[in-house]
Amino acid sequence: MKILHMGAECYPVAKVGGLADVIGALPKYQKNAINDVSVVIPCYQTVFRNENNFECVHSGKLKLGHFNFPYKVLMETSNILGFELFLIEIPELFDRPNVYNYKDDIERFLSFQIAALDWIVEKKSLPDIIHCHDHHTGLIPFMKKYCPKYEKLKNIPVIITIHNGLYQGIFTFNKLYYLPEFDLVHIKELERENCINSLAAAIKCADEITTVSPSYLNEINHSDNGLETLFQRMRYKSKGILNGIDLDVWDSNKDPMIHANYSIETSNEGKQKNKEELCMLFNMNPTKPLFCFIGRLYNEKGADLLPKVISSLLNISEINFLILGYGDAEIENELKQLLEVHNKNYHVNIGYNEELAHKTYAGSDFILIPSRIEPCGLNQMYALRYGTIPIVRRTGGLKDTIIDFEDNGNGICHDQASVEAICDAIQRAIDLYSDKDVINQIRIKGMNIDHSWEHVSQEYIELYNLIIVKRHEN
Repeated sequence: MKILHMGAECYPVAKVGGLADVIGALPKYQKNAINDVSVVIPCYQTVFRNENNFECVHSGKLKLGHFNFPYKVLMETSNILGFELFLIEIPELFDRPNVYNYKDDIERFLSFQIAALDWIVEKKSLPDIIHCHDHHTGLIPFMKKYCPKYEKLKNIPVIITIHNGLYQGIFTFNKLYYLPEFDLVHIKELERENCINSLAAAIKCADEITTVSPSYLNEINHSDNGLETLFQRMRYKSKGILNGIDLDVWDSNKDPMIHANYSIETSNEGKQKNKEELCMLFNMNPTKPLFCFIGRLYNEKGADLLPKVISSLLNISEINFLILGYGDAEIENELKQLLEVHNKNYHVNIGYNEELAHKTYAGSDFILIPSRIEPCGLNQMYALRYGTIPIVRRTGGLKDTIIDFEDNGNGICHDQASVEAICDAIQRAIDLYSDKDVINQIRIKGMNIDHSWEHVSQEYIELYNLIIVKRHEN
């Protein structure tokens, strides 16, 4: 079986969020059961691209409406990731350091999809499954199905995995001419609320839809930015599969980025050593409970609530806060302003630093994840692996992975995305911190949970086989 994954990110090649972690790990674990698994992403100007060796395996010109762009397909030559990696190099559009947030993102990711299909259709050996991830590859199912130039690929099944349905790749019909020629009788497959909607097109045209947690699949059927009724109609071909984590990268017992490695048996001593080192780095008192937030500073993550939560609690409680993230400029500024008042038990690091993130997971007592929307969430799984207790809002994958300790669970849960609810949950954590026996039991319970990709990858393989059987039957 030949599986081709397509997406916008892949760790460690290019990373913005959890999408990169999934595309960088799932194929590696699938290789244990499938001989041929590969990943295709755009070629950004990243450190990984510059420090590793690639060879050109294909070149051509892609047509984007009236424009023509030369492109190359580059293959990484050392198999350093554990699977074949291909980068689509389109210098005029992707020769930039960042993945997103350019004015021509529609043109960039549409050109990536066209170039990838142009290359695939020329290959002698075609994939058995094309596995697309999020709206950046959402037009692949439509173009493969309805554009005559890709007739050769018509019978290859396509899966779309939705990592975050809030982002849909919407653009107006005045850019319809960007797409390869197709019979306009199929134009409704692209349309949602009088615009071209890449994610909606994928939902309509893909053979199977997966979401990154079972609870998120239920939630998007009722509230997902205008696609609720479409998801309801397509529920028959939808499945929620909870993400996993890469234990080659996230393992407190062998992580080279943390100060002291530790196992479940040595977690008390190991956590304390890492906490002391982390507190020394930011001039904090290691005897106080340390709360952290790691992630993007956006409203959907509940990050807009953090300044009020932190300022109110630091005025009345003997605790430490460490924030690691970036995002909305207003939230960033509010968090930085808190340093003027609280500089002995609070620190904010704007930006993302992979090594510091690992150190923070290892050294913190609790991690805050107050998300309004969390399709899966990997942070809580990383935290559990490092013996850091998650404090989460019950939504999406957080609901699937964290159970409140009062229900014999592995974390602390709250239901509302509000300052009051988060403060109440943190106060429960402060009270819990004084009971070392109970907190150690919760920590060990979390570290014992297996969220590895081994089981998850098998679920996808079973889905691939089912799709192929259905295609042959039809």
